[in-house]
Amino acid sequence: MPLQLMYITNNPAVALIAEKNGVDRIWIDLENIGKEDRQKSVNSVKSHHTISDIKIMAGVLTKSELMVRVNPWHDNSVNEIEQAIAFGAQRIMLPMWKSKEETDNFLNLIHGRVKTTLLLETKEAVNCLGEVLKNEFIDEVYIGLNDLHLSYGLTFMFEPLTSGLVEEICQKLLKNKIPFGFGGIAKIGDGLLPSERIIAEHYRLGSTMVILSRSFCDAEEIGAITEVELLFEMNIKKMRDFERTVEKYTKNDFAENKKATEQCVDYIVERIKKVRVNE
Repeated sequence: MPLQLMYITNNPAVALIAEKNGVDRIWIDLENIGKEDRQKSVNSVKSHHTISDIKIMAGVLTKSELMVRVNPWHDNSVNEIEQAIAFGAQRIMLPMWKSKEETDNFLNLIHGRVKTTLLLETKEAVNCLGEVLKNEFIDEVYIGLNDLHLSYGLTFMFEPLTSGLVEEICQKLLKNKIPFGFGGIAKIGDGLLPSERIIAEHYRLGSTMVILSRSFCDAEEIGAITEVELLFEMNIKKMRDFERTVEKYTKNDFAENKKATEQCVDYIVERIKKVRVNE
C-alpha cells in the first residue's frame, strides 16, 4: 500500500490542490507553546495557524482528513481540544507528551469522538511507550524526528533512524498493531538525506504514513497558485512512481538501502560538526 501523505497548510486553495493530488491528510498546526525555544537552532516549520483556520478548512475539504495538532498538554488543553472538535477537526494530534498521565488525559477526554495521533518526540515518551500503548483509544503514533533528536542531544534529525532507536519504536508499535509513521520527506531527488533513502526505510520498517516537507512543495515561498498546482502534481507522481519500485525491493535491496542511509547520515553528521567547530 502506498504511504498516506500529510501536508501542513492553512491556505484553503493550497489544501484543495493537495487534496486533488491525493494527499490524505491536511494538517492545521496550533502548537506554539515552547516550540520556538526548543527548535531555535533547527530549520523547522513553525506555523502561525489559528483555531479559526479549522472551521475554514473543514468547510473546504471533501476527501482529505482534517487533522489538528494542538499544544502539549497544559492548563487550557480541555478548552483547546473541545473547540478544535467543535470547529470540525477529524483527528487531533498531541505533541511533546512525556508521561502516561498526559496521554491518558488526552485520549480519555476525546474518548473516540474523533481520531487521535500521539506525536512521539521525547526520550521520556520512548521510555514510557509500553505503558502508554495500553490505552484503548490510541489510533496511531507518529515519530517526530526533529524534537526527538534534540531530546537525545543528537546532531542531525535522521540520526534516530540510523541508530536503531526508530526501529526499536517501530517494532513495539507493530507488535501492538498500532499504525505509525515518522519524519518528513522532500521531493524525489532532493533532501539533505535523499528522500528515496527515507521512503525505502518507511517500507522496510512497516510505516504507513509520512509528512510532505517544505522542500516537497513550499507553497508559501512559491506564491503563484498555478505553480503550486504544477509542482504538486509532478512531485506526487514522481513519488508514487518511486514507491512502485520500492514495493518490489528484496530483503537484500532493503539491507543495501539501510547501509547506504547509515553512511549518508554519518557523513552529514560529520559535516555539520565541522561547520559548528569553525563557526
